[in-house]
Amino acid sequence: MRILVCVKRVPAPGSRINVTPDGHAVDTAHLGFTTSPHEECAVEEAVQIAEEHDGEVTVLTLGPPEAEEQLRYAASVGAHNLVLIPISEVDWDPQRTASALTTAIIDLESADGPFDLILFGNESADAGGFQVGIRVAYALGRPVVNGIKGIDVANGTASARREIDGGFEVYVVPVPAVMGIKEGINLPRYPTMKGRLASKKAEVHSAVVEAAAGGQARVRLHRPVEQVSETVILGNGPEAASAVVDLLEELGVLS
Repeated sequence: MRILVCVKRVPAPGSRINVTPDGHAVDTAHLGFTTSPHEECAVEEAVQIAEEHDGEVTVLTLGPPEAEEQLRYAASVGAHNLVLIPISEVDWDPQRTASALTTAIIDLESADGPFDLILFGNESADAGGFQVGIRVAYALGRPVVNGIKGIDVANGTASARREIDGGFEVYVVPVPAVMGIKEGINLPRYPTMKGRLASKKAEVHSAVVEAAAGGQARVRLHRPVEQVSETVILGNGPEAASAVVDLLEELGVLS
């Protein structure tokens, strides 16, 4: 079984995000980067399926040369092949990204045969566009299901579970298929020391792909004003009692 996982390099969740003065990009001067959390789970799911079915996992990303770090992390937890589509810009629009990924996937499949599963994150942690995986699936003419919290593969089909209120929806699709993985489908493993050392030697293949800009354009990024809260100490010991009562009356707790 051959599985492809498409990942994205994103600012580490929880980081303080600043915007460049022109409002068109994120200021990355003091940011740490990681794999988007949904896609980290997608890599883990691919490795688990590959271990169960004696398969092979390829991880593909489109990004700056520094995105090689995310590919090597995937190798440290069990990915076999690493492919980088290098770009010089900070980011591409979703249509252009999907077009480039589609071209790269077609090239990979023409050399080694089709991937049984192509996994994306449900959405990236930075842009949250929910569309690149779907666009790639439509371009390849393959079934796609998003929001997946469970996968079982058997007899040429993939059973995908999507969480809903009170239970799950189950979709059975023929392979090859495309799926958008949601964080929580599994608990990603930590790389072992052996895995980390092996990842440093792993070969990262470069796929130079040309793709025209799509019809979507970023107008500007807006950073909301921070909400600052203040803590007021009403007092210490018995002398604070009257202040507490006054506050409870103000809140309408006491009548």
